[in-house]
Amino acid sequence: MTDKSNTFHGSTGSSSSSDKPPVPAPSLAERARTLMHVGGTSSLATVSHKHDGYPFCSMVPYAIDQSASPIFLISQMATHTKNVRACSRATLLVTEASGSLGGARISVMGETTLVEGDALNGIAEAYLAKHPESKQWVDFADFGFYRMAVKDVYFIGGFGSMGWVTAEEYTAAEPDPLADSAKGIIEHMNDDHVDSMLLLIEKHLELKATTARMTSVDRYGFNVRITTDSRSRGGRIGFPQTTNTADEVRQTLIKMLASARG
Repeated sequence: MTDKSNTFHGSTGSSSSSDKPPVPAPSLAERARTLMHVGGTSSLATVSHKHDGYPFCSMVPYAIDQSASPIFLISQMATHTKNVRACSRATLLVTEASGSLGGARISVMGETTLVEGDALNGIAEAYLAKHPESKQWVDFADFGFYRMAVKDVYFIGGFGSMGWVTAEEYTAAEPDPLADSAKGIIEHMNDDHVDSMLLLIEKHLELKATTARMTSVDRYGFNVRITTDSRSRGGRIGFPQTTNTADEVRQTLIKMLASARG
């Protein structure tokens, strides 16, 4: 697991005080890989074969191979398949399931081509591991696997967090170790422990918040959306040490709360 990280400053820093160090956070490349690993709503934009030069967009399930390149199982009769056979340039947009403008989303650009012969090794397994219900389509003559060779990536992590990620950075990065458990952690904290978050916000961000909602969590800490008497803003609170499992997050939060109350 690469440990290269960004830091959050200002409204998403560790405190409202400028003399405190910023909270470490996963790099944009790691966050991009995490979102692609978890998945969400996905749309494929291709160059229209019927209307020359116009983009054509459709919802298409995807998986990723070992190099994090998107792979698709699509019918030769589909419009988007006809488009990529005529022009391989395409962009895959993946957004968090919430669909909120404050949520993460990623645009992956690249050349999308049919996978044939020995290159199919591992492609079907990777796709069916993500979409086991698609097994019925694999043996249909008009269905084929397509792979996008990534050229560039643009990632938006929410308000004020965005940027280009090179194909090399994207491929080399790994998902955050909490990728598969983050959703459950966030739902649990927002459903059952808002009071605890308000206490941590007062302790670490030096803000008296009226409401709070955890928006993301990673091995370094978590992001919150805060409402105070004056406005709504974002904030980030760091863990005292990196956490790699949901149980480690739970134990760390218990200790942080005990310290805040003490």
